[in-house]
Amino acid sequence: MASVSGCIKYSMFIFNFLFWLCGIVILALAIWVRVGNDSQEIFSSENLGSSPYAAVDILIAVGAIIMILGFLGCCGAIKESRCMLLLFFIGLLLILLLQVAAGILGAVFKSESDRIVNETLYESAKLLSTTVESDKQFQEAVIVFQKEFKCCGLVNGAVDWGNNFQQYTGLCECLDTQRSCTYYNGKHVYKEPCISYIKDFLEKKLIIVIGIAFGLAVIEILGLVFSMVLYCQIGNK
Repeated sequence: MASVSGCIKYSMFIFNFLFWLCGIVILALAIWVRVGNDSQEIFSSENLGSSPYAAVDILIAVGAIIMILGFLGCCGAIKESRCMLLLFFIGLLLILLLQVAAGILGAVFKSESDRIVNETLYESAKLLSTTVESDKQFQEAVIVFQKEFKCCGLVNGAVDWGNNFQQYTGLCECLDTQRSCTYYNGKHVYKEPCISYIKDFLEKKLIIVIGIAFGLAVIEILGLVFSMVLYCQIGNK
């Protein structure tokens, strides 16, 4: 009877250990995005609901599942358990297929997602000119974002603030009058609206997610190969 290859066995263990670490990284980064100060400043308004965080919540779940699968793969390799290896293979294959499907859908509907982001920002811009008390938290979050990124308003600049422009002291105040400022309502304010900075912020987060997903896909394919080879070798013992 053929014996189990020690090289395959321990390679399987190493790759699953890396897979388990990837799960931890995904989980940690997703939580960081979920609770990070920048994210809170943009999405903390109750008017935006929980939808901006839906993808991040999914990543948290995926990170936890990957950690479980990595554990199954490690134990299956060391204990030479065909049951654990089969569960690992099936779970890993499903995740890989979901990643591919998500990537295809993301590419196909990229223009649609850009449209949704634009519509969300245009609707959110209306909240800056309201005097409703429930919108104050969102307005204060935008003020903090404006100071950090040196921009004003969400879409149309200082005009977005309407009559509230005079209500906040130092709103959009710009000191560099020669480069990035414009004159509005008796004040020098930042000329650039925050929409471009918000889109850039979202794109940077997306690049992080894509980079992680690509690196993870390579490890997943190797894990599938090693797990099936080891599974067959154990069956031939």
